[in-house]
Amino acid sequence: MVDKDRELTEEEKEQIEATRRRVMLANRINERMGAIKHKIIIASGKGGVGKSSFAVNLAKVLAAHKRKVGFLDGDIHGPSADKFFGIKEPQLSGEAESINPQVTEDGIRVMSMAFLLGEADSAVIWRGPLKMQMIDSLLGDVNWGELDYLVIDTPPGTGDEILSLAQRIKNLDGIVMITTPQSAAVASAVKTISFAKSMKTLLIGVVENMGPFRCPDCGREIKLFGAGGGEQAAKSYGVPFLGSIPFDELMEGDSEAGLAVVVEHPHAPSAVQINRIAEKIMGLVER
Repeated sequence: MVDKDRELTEEEKEQIEATRRRVMLANRINERMGAIKHKIIIASGKGGVGKSSFAVNLAKVLAAHKRKVGFLDGDIHGPSADKFFGIKEPQLSGEAESINPQVTEDGIRVMSMAFLLGEADSAVIWRGPLKMQMIDSLLGDVNWGELDYLVIDTPPGTGDEILSLAQRIKNLDGIVMITTPQSAAVASAVKTISFAKSMKTLLIGVVENMGPFRCPDCGREIKLFGAGGGEQAAKSYGVPFLGSIPFDELMEGDSEAGLAVVVEHPHAPSAVQINRIAEKIMGLVER
């Protein structure tokens, strides 16, 4: 028999309060995400495939198409939104449970762990539970407002961050997988495709980055990293292939400078292809 009249211990009170906070945060997440029409995760099996660069350029194209866009940097250990958006001194405002994201000149609402670190070279040394709590906070404590799209950049692989995002976001439109033609990148991408299927999360499609490009001097097609790996992986798993972005020095240079090639060099081969892929994504998720 439980004594209903006895006083609760401090430990019991703390447990009740912790449960109350978790429920309130879960409700805020549902409310925030419910105000966003389309939520897309950008993922990759391994690092160095240009995933974050593509995610930023995709957000820029969506904004250029008059969509209201948010960008969530879901990489807790290696956030990069500050670099890719060229945000050197973020101006955040609000309170603990109501943070206003950074807004770019073209109206994109950006939030990243990088904005919360005191120093640019500060390391985040957290285990899974703390990372999942931060993901919950980025989803539920940020004033995303009413958006057409939330583009979510994630760290490579199938770790805590992408797992938390896939579990927490109701009505997630799906995952866009980024790979390069290299066999190692494709093999890693296949694991992430399997992860998405096991989570019963829709794979919007596969994008192959750093694909063959045409030499401006001789006109010969050059395959620095091979060709066709991304498309073959997509076909093998019955996933739409969204296109191949050619290797482009302009895209690499713009990314390093905190710029987007679709804005700075809209006629570059990479920018043209990113625009085509973005239009395919819009067509698939808005259909």
